[in-house]
Amino acid sequence: MAPDVAAPGSAAIAVPMPEAICVSPSRRPGHVDLDYRGKLILAPMVRVGTLPMRLLSLKYGADIVYSPETIDRRLMRARRVVNPITGAIDFVDEKDGSVNLRVHPSEKDRLVVQIGSSDPEYAVAAALAVANDAAGIDLNCGCPKRFSVVSAMGAALLSDPDRLCAILTALVQNVPLPITCKIRMLDSTEKTIELAKRIEQTGVSAIGLHCRTRQERPQNPGHWDIFEPVARALQIPLIANGDIFDLDDVRKLKDTTVNFSVFSGRARMISSDEAVLEYTKKAIELDMPFHNAKYTLSQMWPGDKNAAIVKSKSYSDLCTRLGILDFYQAAVSERARRAVELGRPDLITAEVVGLLGADCPYIPDAPLIPSSSAVARGQNCSVTADVVACGDDGGEVEGIGSLWDG
Repeated sequence: MAPDVAAPGSAAIAVPMPEAICVSPSRRPGHVDLDYRGKLILAPMVRVGTLPMRLLSLKYGADIVYSPETIDRRLMRARRVVNPITGAIDFVDEKDGSVNLRVHPSEKDRLVVQIGSSDPEYAVAAALAVANDAAGIDLNCGCPKRFSVVSAMGAALLSDPDRLCAILTALVQNVPLPITCKIRMLDSTEKTIELAKRIEQTGVSAIGLHCRTRQERPQNPGHWDIFEPVARALQIPLIANGDIFDLDDVRKLKDTTVNFSVFSGRARMISSDEAVLEYTKKAIELDMPFHNAKYTLSQMWPGDKNAAIVKSKSYSDLCTRLGILDFYQAAVSERARRAVELGRPDLITAEVVGLLGADCPYIPDAPLIPSSSAVARGQNCSVTADVVACGDDGGEVEGIGSLWDG
């Protein structure tokens, strides 16, 4: 039985370990634990950190890639389907047919799936659902958006360390993969260290630390001075995150006396014509909804060239502007051929439509999930087959994911 979620503003509660999920973890054949020390890592990002960007990041030198946050209940009720057209593995929502998470076998040994949860039992069930297709599990403890906080998830866990540590302990004891969590700094270095050390005692393999408090937003300068004292206080790796704009920033962190790993989800670390074309092709091949690809590309290719992306209205329009219309037409023809061969019109996915804004509507059963009529009414909507995008008002979505050049 899942514990009740505390109402906003109420006192934090201790969440007991559920007895029903006490099983012995076991590693899948060939499993190797991730080493989080000294690594370059693609941060978890809604909209940007979906499959095309993760695969491109790995090609350009990322050591580990994190998926966007997926809410525990969506993974719990998902059906694992090997997608015969894209070669990906889709976790298809049994309730509405949407793809809650899309992964690929080629990233399995370097993929960390991030989940959003406020309950130990739900968190374990969600993690076990994807454990055979990932190398690690991360608990989101940093999202400051209202949809997370009112559900006792994300940054709400920072104010409820009993619940936070109960979830992590359950994951460590019951999931056969390394467990991490991503937090934000607290109001002081001392408080941040105290929480980090308590988290360490749960048995997690690493801690990601964003150098802003839950009240601060991307326009507020990050506090890099938090990293070194926290890292020195821990025996496990610390993954630094926040205001890492380019490789010079990575080098500055690596030149300190502490061996940091680095998360980045904001820096435009690659903006070459080649990378833009590669991302576009991957997005088409992997069925990334056009609006999502367009958003990511606009972050990758700022400046004058950005106009070609901003003005495009469809993949065919975009490919025409980028000079790769032949690729698009060939991809469409191949898709049609394979669909006929497989006896199905296309993928099994159904797009989930959600209103953008402070309240992200992709939590299951939330009353904010609109019907498709919202689009017909011309409301400001964003569609993605992986998750419905949160509004970009200063939460975890901070821009493009990092692509590293070694």
